[in-house]
Amino acid sequence: MRGSKLKIRLLIGLAIVAFAYFKRCSNQQENPYTGRVQNIDMSTDQEIAIGLESAPKMAQQHGGLDPDSKAQALVDYVGKKLVDNSMARETPYRYEFHLLADNRTINAFALPGGQIFITRALFSRLQTEDQLAGVLGHEIGHVLGKHSAERIAESKHWQTLATGASVGADMGGVVGGIGQNILLGNGRDDELESDKLGVRFMMRAGYNPEEMIGVMKILKAAAGPNRVPEFQSTHPDPDNRIEKIKEAIREYRGT
Repeated sequence: MRGSKLKIRLLIGLAIVAFAYFKRCSNQQENPYTGRVQNIDMSTDQEIAIGLESAPKMAQQHGGLDPDSKAQALVDYVGKKLVDNSMARETPYRYEFHLLADNRTINAFALPGGQIFITRALFSRLQTEDQLAGVLGHEIGHVLGKHSAERIAESKHWQTLATGASVGADMGGVVGGIGQNILLGNGRDDELESDKLGVRFMMRAGYNPEEMIGVMKILKAAAGPNRVPEFQSTHPDPDNRIEKIKEAIREYRGT
């Protein structure tokens, strides 16, 4: 009796795992903006809806929107200039740029569908409009790269695999761990892809792409000597990002 129950559990677990792989294969699609094949299981309208729904909560977590209307106007101006002079204008995404009041967290991020944020802490450290363009261009790259949508689909995939493994045998934690490692590696690739796209957007809008290197130096200085090693972080080390940014600049300049 016990053996038959274990066999049934194993078959159910294998069925769940097979379903996860079948679904992942069926979700493969080529990103029209980057040409990269990704695992995406939501529509563009769903991406936009998720971003719009999440935006107020994200702003609240960072102290709300910054009341400095002049600074917000600059963020809007630079963001719109980047969008209007790049392939971003041809997308259905609804780009909105938000300056957050948070003066402690040095960060910028993008939600699915075009909601883009930069904290006052990072904004105040930027020295030029070109550097602001580098930050916002990078975040636009995340939107076009569909990175959030891909992370969501990958997370669902590994959760399903973990469920199947836990049903068939006591292996859920192992499979879940593999999933997290893969997500971590892809996250670094996302950052590098967004850096490259950001360089492209800056150049198209007439900004100096070298200033993105200045942004990396600002981030490195802000992290201090005790920053988390690259292999433990979802973001590549600033020094490595600088080398990739230089490669992108040479590529787009044709030298």
